[in-house]
This record gives sequence, structure tokens and C-alpha cells, in this order.
Amino acid sequence: MTSTLAPETLTAADRCDRCGAQAYLMVKLPSGGELLFCNHHGRAHEESLRASGADIRDESARLAGS
Repeated sequence: MTSTLAPETLTAADRCDRCGAQAYLMVKLPSGGELLFCNHHGRAHEESLRASGADIRDESARLAGS
């Protein structure tokens, strides 16, 4: 996936805006807002976010390396 988001990496301090778990997806909305999601909630909302034109950085591959 190509992302135009800044190259920063999400850290353990970054929390899901839905449930408070560690965030692995950073979403930049077309309106300029930003959302963070855990893997579960990111997958649950991914289709509608993509349809809205959101830019999604997915760092969930780090889960396999844990």
C-alpha cells in the first residue's frame, strides 16, 4: 500500500480512537482529520474509509513480529 502520511511509526503510546487498544492503523481523512485504530477496528471500518478516499497506513504486520 502506498501512503502519503508522514514517515513516523506508531508507538505503544498511540491508542485506538474506538477502544483504546494499541493502534496499528493511522488514517488521514480527506477533510484533514486523523484517526488511529487497533487492527480489529481498522479492519471493521477499512472498506468505508477507503471508499471515502482516506489514506491508510497499516502497521499491523508488526503484530506478527511480536
